[in-house]
Amino acid sequence: MASPTVGPMGIFGGTFDPIHYGHLRTAFELLQALELAEMRFMPAGHPPHREVTVAENPQRLEMVSVAIAGQPEFTVDDREMRKAGPSFTVETLAELRHEFPRRALCLVVGMDAFLGLPKWHRWHELLELAHLVVAHRPGWRAPTTGALGEMLEEHGTDRVRELHDSAAGRIYIHAVTQLEISSTEVRNLIHAGRDPRYLMPDRVCRIIHDTGCYARKD
Repeated sequence: MASPTVGPMGIFGGTFDPIHYGHLRTAFELLQALELAEMRFMPAGHPPHREVTVAENPQRLEMVSVAIAGQPEFTVDDREMRKAGPSFTVETLAELRHEFPRRALCLVVGMDAFLGLPKWHRWHELLELAHLVVAHRPGWRAPTTGALGEMLEEHGTDRVRELHDSAAGRIYIHAVTQLEISSTEVRNLIHAGRDPRYLMPDRVCRIIHDTGCYARKD
């Protein structure tokens, strides 16, 4: 059984197709602000609400691994990539909760994803398994009405300590630095024959160059 003295684990999911500095800066700011012991990057295998990924799983996993190297609190977990079917967040959290029954788990989502939460598989169960940390970006507002408004009213907190004192059940919204980078735009840039340098770590650029995973396929 996990020790209750172990600090909270952040869970940062996404396709990371490719990973870039927007992902890394958000993860780093939340790691520090929430005083997390670990930020676990969780590349999606078969995301149920998105199109199929462009880079193959081994390439995306390698890009995440080299991107987070050198930051001891950053780790990578490939369990969703190893699944044969769709990667449902609630099932991943259930697995983690089984492995860490008393540890605080903090699922990181963007405000846009939070607003779409009612479309997620078994979304009502998420707070039974983890806290929700909403990375707030300019242009989005937290809901005040409807199911999500009620959820925030009941479970919202502005105290980081509450994410440490219980294993799950709270919603915490935190503003992060807005970096106007998206994986789609990065892929389009590479597809057009341009260099993605300074949008991501050099080692990620090298993998993209060496594998040609986003090159134009005529």
